Amino acid sequence: MQNSEITKFIIMGVTGSGKSAVGKSLSDKIGAVFVDGDDMHPEKNITKMSSGQPLTDDDRHTWLQNIGKALRDQPGIVIIACSALKKIYRDLIREMAEQEVMFLHLSGSFEMIQHRMTQRIDHFMHPSLLRSQFDILENPAWPENFIEINIAQPIETVVEELVHNISIHL
Repeated sequence: MQNSEITKFIIMGVTGSGKSAVGKSLSDKIGAVFVDGDDMHPEKNITKMSSGQPLTDDDRHTWLQNIGKALRDQPGIVIIACSALKKIYRDLIREMAEQEVMFLHLSGSFEMIQHRMTQRIDHFMHPSLLRSQFDILENPAWPENFIEINIAQPIETVVEELVHNISIHL
């Protein structure tokens, strides 16, 4: 990975890993635009997930294209929360963004995230889908541009670690 300026970030991980909360806090700290990728899902995807059905690659395709285009079209530093569970999803986002994208992977155990999901309210993602997300998760690996952060610590610590790790690229 080169020390070139990177201004486009995807905060990734399974449902319940804290993408929205960490993304909002991180964007405030570094002066970035934050977009919650959940808001970019077509209604049919939300309906499907709300009923406990996992999305297929076909279901995700347009959504992932839109996320990549949003990175491309939004000027400045941009952080989008998006699960980006498979390498082919991350490849599509990079292709649509037409520039380097860094993936910030929020990593944690199934049990910890499952517990967190029982604490949240008013989210369309059915808790039963967590297992399917862990099943398809392909952790980023070299040569992908990524930072992995263990979320078994306070959110403030997670955000500070991310600020420290990405500051050399801004």
